[in-house]
Amino acid sequence: MRKQLKQFWQRTRNPALVVLLLLFVWWLFCLPKPLFKAPLATELLSSEGELLSARIAADGQWRMPAADSISPKLTAAVINYEDKTFRRHLGISLRGFVRALRDNWSAGRVVSGGSTLTMQVARMARGNQARTLVQKMLEAAWATRLEFRYSKEEILRFWLANAPFGGNVVGVEAAARRYYGRSPAELSWAEAATLAVLPNSPALIHPGRARSALQAKRDALLDDLVEASHLSAEEATLSKLEPLPDAPHPLPRRGDHLLERLRKTAPAGRFRSSLEAGLQLEVMELVRRHQSLLAGNQVHNVAAMVTEVASGKVVAYVGNVPDLAPAFAPDVDLITAPRSPGSLLKPM
Repeated sequence: MRKQLKQFWQRTRNPALVVLLLLFVWWLFCLPKPLFKAPLATELLSSEGELLSARIAADGQWRMPAADSISPKLTAAVINYEDKTFRRHLGISLRGFVRALRDNWSAGRVVSGGSTLTMQVARMARGNQARTLVQKMLEAAWATRLEFRYSKEEILRFWLANAPFGGNVVGVEAAARRYYGRSPAELSWAEAATLAVLPNSPALIHPGRARSALQAKRDALLDDLVEASHLSAEEATLSKLEPLPDAPHPLPRRGDHLLERLRKTAPAGRFRSSLEAGLQLEVMELVRRHQSLLAGNQVHNVAAMVTEVASGKVVAYVGNVPDLAPAFAPDVDLITAPRSPGSLLKPM
């Protein structure tokens, strides 16, 4: 093989052809596997798919696994706001590049980047490096390679899973749950439009500032969606009446002990459990009430696990009293904690 390469170099009389060949080889292998390597947060879902508990990623970001289902409203809003030609281009858009040059020249400063959604995915995968001309060229090359390796739906899912949504919220799964307390599949038009404009200016989500700018961007996008026939003028008018999100919602903590148990045995990600969300809440309240009766006798820790007799599957799992005082070791999972034979016989 080495001898053949040496002969190829000796016979080649066209340096430009050699350069092009080397660039093509680089282009073929430029994308890493996997494309994104950042650590993920951990989710525990009920048997119905409802979020029970979550833990932040190792780098302090709420970067959840890609959403199982995305609202078509959000998809339409993102494409309409970020890249109207997304379904038609092959990674780069000459029209967008020319428009960005015109806008930046008119403004006398950089006001538009001209990046397609695919180029934005490339920039995020490259670690959001400085926006220089060289980086733009590399992003464009990566974008064309992304278009050949992945489908449009896969590229869009990459964007939705890794775009910044303000603070330490990354990806639409975390954004929908933190700002609206629901999954990305359940968003209204107003909520979808708000999330669609955030990655372009993630600082606008701050509850104490720039609220008017965020609302103006959201309302303008709703008008654009009317023009694109995604919703009616009446729907847009009603959507504009919806309030903007306030402080981020706390994520639910209805299965913390089981989640910690799973985290010790498997990598971070999304766990679908056999727990039933409604029953889990009932058992948590039952444990809380039972512990309040026993506290007078210095019994501060209570646990409960409910299994279905016919199948043996666990349908409720409460490892300790919810909201227990720190002095009584609330993080200890009593279901798995070792205990003496005497303690085991006491309930009998």
